[in-house]
Amino acid sequence: MHGVGIDQLEIERLEQALARRPRLAERLFTAAERAYAAERARPGQHLAARFCAKEAVAKALGLEAWSFTDVEVVRGDGAPSIVLHGDAARHAAELGVTEVKISLTHTRSEAAAVAIAT
Repeated sequence: MHGVGIDQLEIERLEQALARRPRLAERLFTAAERAYAAERARPGQHLAARFCAKEAVAKALGLEAWSFTDVEVVRGDGAPSIVLHGDAARHAAELGVTEVKISLTHTRSEAAAVAIAT
């Protein structure tokens, strides 16, 4: 194992930030992540969990300067997984990280994620 990261966020805090600055979503989330959340009853809840996943991955990899869209949460038939792009992918390769596993959770008010880089 290379690293572990965890992050937690008040969902309402992200929802308020996105309401104040609508273009912020484009900076933080890929088009696919935004589309996934838009299909849900409370998009902010799902975006908050993805934001936490991105932060947790950054901590697990020890990223210092990175773009939020370089860490993408994808949803297939099973559990969500991570796809790294750009500088995040290059940094992971330099570390010898071949996989980053995540676990997401949320309640009505909080979202959280854990990431393990191996």
